Amino acid sequence: MARVYATPEQLTAWTGQPAPPDADRLLARASEDVDDALISAVYATDAAGMPTDPAIVQALADATCAQVEYQQATGDDGTGAAGRWDSVSIGPVSLSGRKDGPAAAGDVDLAPRAYRVLRRAGLLPGVIW
Repeated sequence: MARVYATPEQLTAWTGQPAPPDADRLLARASEDVDDALISAVYATDAAGMPTDPAIVQALADATCAQVEYQQATGDDGTGAAGRWDSVSIGPVSLSGRKDGPAAAGDVDLAPRAYRVLRRAGLLPGVIW
């Protein structure tokens, strides 16, 4: 079972806006992005793989909410497909101005605010000594 680090209520508190109807799905996808960014981070977890340190729990929730906020602002639906072209037409096919998102830790398009939250919590960059 996938780990989800934030709730729709936390997303509402983070953004100051009501959570979208598909908030659970968006939070699950954003949690996967956070997991990918933390591939080499070391922190204590319980048997389900959830963090046990309250500061880490809060950092992962904040980073997950920041990731959803970022995806909504960029028009992404959590799939990573949005915002890759300036213009797209379906027929006859026309694409222009490809935009690649910045590669972050774990090769995920991590929201700048999510990255900063994780860095401040000591989770990034993930270095194993």
